[in-house]
Amino acid sequence: MINLMPPEIKKSYYYAEKNDKLIKLVLLLIIGLLGIGIIGTYGWVSLHRSINSQKQNVAYLKTNLQKNNLVATENQVTTISNDFSLVVKVLSQEVVFSKLLTQMAGALPSGVNLTNLTINNTTSGSGLDITAEALNYNLATQVQVNLADPVNGIFSKVDIVNISCNSQTSSGTVATYPCIVNLRAEFAKNNQFLFINQGTSK
Repeated sequence: MINLMPPEIKKSYYYAEKNDKLIKLVLLLIIGLLGIGIIGTYGWVSLHRSINSQKQNVAYLKTNLQKNNLVATENQVTTISNDFSLVVKVLSQEVVFSKLLTQMAGALPSGVNLTNLTINNTTSGSGLDITAEALNYNLATQVQVNLADPVNGIFSKVDIVNISCNSQTSSGTVATYPCIVNLRAEFAKNNQFLFINQGTSK
């Protein structure tokens, strides 16, 4: 078929067809860009939400960790404090008898013998129940005076529980030391006869 249209009309049709293709291509590009923009925006919003959620989780975990560590630390401190108090209590009642007996023997008047020492718990700390035998009543009372003397540095307080004198023993023989004195004594503060004070008595 022979095209008899003038060249100007042919040219206008040609460019019209090209323009139509270009418009379609531009529309496709715009639609593609809009799609990419929508996908990108959705991705950014999702990422932002995920970041915020992770931040909240991290903050929550940190708070819980701090609380748990605080509780655990407090428990450890309480345990250590209780253990230390127990150690101090035990050591406060440990008497170095080698030093104590030497000092007490030097403080007792002539004519008196120690017969028994028993550790007891007093209201102010550790102390001793002391039993001694004496030649007479006066010497028995002198035991309390000598042991309570601050110069000796043994006890802060010594009380006489009782004194009993009997010239005969239970077997009927004459008693060498007829008087028995029972005393209750409290150790002087920072005395050198408790194990816990060994480093501070010098």
